[in-house]
Order: sequence, then C-alpha cells, then structure tokens
Amino acid sequence: MPPLRDKFTIHSKAVVCQDVELKGDITIGSGTVIHPKATLFAIAGPIVIGANCIVEEGAVIVNRRREVMRIGDDNLFEIGCRVECPSIGNSNTVGTRARVHHTLRLSHYCTISAGCLIVPSSDETLDPYTVVYAGENGLCDRRIWSGKGKMQEADLRRKHAEYLRDMLPKFNRLRRGEGA
Repeated sequence: MPPLRDKFTIHSKAVVCQDVELKGDITIGSGTVIHPKATLFAIAGPIVIGANCIVEEGAVIVNRRREVMRIGDDNLFEIGCRVECPSIGNSNTVGTRARVHHTLRLSHYCTISAGCLIVPSSDETLDPYTVVYAGENGLCDRRIWSGKGKMQEADLRRKHAEYLRDMLPKFNRLRRGEGA
C-alpha cells in the first residue's frame, strides 16, 4: 500500500483547531467544528465530514476501509469516543468514550450512549432512531426512539455549534484548508 498523502479540504466556514491530528485525505464541510486534540485518520480511504458536525476533544475518527467514509450533517462526536464505521447518516450522537466498530453503519438520528462498545460480528446498519444504551450487567441494549423532541434537539445542537464557532477561535489557533 502506498504511503498516506495528507490532503485536507476545510470549508472556509468550518472551525478546525490547529492541534487537531489529521492524516490522509480528509474533507470537512461548512460549519463543522473540530475541537483541539481530536484525531481524524484516513488510513485506507478518504473521510468526508458533512456540514455542522461537532467533534469534541479526544474523539478519534478512523477509516480503515478503502471506500469513502461519509459522515452526514449535524452529527455530534463527544469527548473520547472512537468511531470507525464506514457511513454515518445525519443527526447522530456518539457519546463520551463510546466505541463504534467498522462493521456497523449508522443511519439517521441514532444515539450511542456513553461508554457503549458496539462490535457486530458481521456488517450491520442501525435503523433510524435507534438508541444504544448501557443496560443490565454492563451490556449494551437497544431500543427505538419515538422521535419526540427531535426539533428541540436539533435547535439545541445548532446553538451549541454556533457558540463553539464563536468561542473556539478566541482561545485557539485555527487550521486553514484549501477552501471548498
């Protein structure tokens, strides 16, 4: 396999802190916020992040497959999570210290709660509105969310991203890309 070539395309309205670790072919969409100390590794194939996503401190996003890892719009990756799934729809949340294996795909409005580890034995796609949470005996259980409160959550996430786009540049150096 040829060595990784770093190629970053960062939209002019995205906020990417200078001390983010980026490796490989990575495209970051409009309004996306990437906190300091986050890590994005495009090891085998490129990573394309949509608009208005938030990647918090210590989050690790890795693409180990040759296909493009597509991350939709309005996703939240909380502190210390690790995500390797090849496709992620819109409006998903991956909780603090949660881990998502490369055999899982997230559709839309899925929530992986804090500390959950998901490692399916074969390729699997979570249905829309699936919530994975820590159940009894420390095992992760699943349920389907009714979708009630979806608009309030979207408004809150939009305000969160807006606040970060305003505050992070005041206290951190930003990384600039080629523009999009």
